[in-house]
Amino acid sequence: MSFTATRKTAESEIIVKIDFGNRPAEPKKALRTPMPFLNHMLEQLIWRGEFNLDVSITLQDFLLYHVICEDVGTALGQAMRAAVEARRESGIRGYGFAYATIDEALARAVISFEGRASFHFTAKDLKVPTQTENTNSEDLHTFFEGFVQGACCTLHLDLLKGVNGHHIWEALFRASGEALHCALEPQEQRRGMTAGVAGPVELTVDNNS
Repeated sequence: MSFTATRKTAESEIIVKIDFGNRPAEPKKALRTPMPFLNHMLEQLIWRGEFNLDVSITLQDFLLYHVICEDVGTALGQAMRAAVEARRESGIRGYGFAYATIDEALARAVISFEGRASFHFTAKDLKVPTQTENTNSEDLHTFFEGFVQGACCTLHLDLLKGVNGHHIWEALFRASGEALHCALEPQEQRRGMTAGVAGPVELTVDNNS
């Protein structure tokens, strides 16, 4: 089963597809953004999350890295939300946490799919470089903000240790992937259940004009 989200604006059209089948021989070839470091981070996310991801982008006149990161994150979140809702019928945890490391960097991620978008990032007293591999750290931060908005989930990312910018972001993406894998873990006894006791959110809007 696969889940596809398309985000189309006046600036770009981004198509994101996720599935949980067998891993292709070269999964990185399906990560086709114009940002090599973002592609590398997405590879970390799906490797630890144990799902497949296909990303394609068509740009309209502008190469805006901030917009690319935000829109890819949002589309991925929307596809993941659809996957969570579909898999909830057979039972999944719906929440998860993980630690991940690479060399000196250590990160923690905690995620919960409860129908509310809330993203929190902390780095204690550590300094996150403003740019890594020609990619602004604020744009990678924006990727996670977009993901949370699209997925309607709560995500806490905490950088616990780290000096090298590449390692810092890789640890954060690895931890996020592992937390996602944990949240998507099948649990038959939780069939139809949500991560929170409030259950699914039903919203009704009346237009009386």
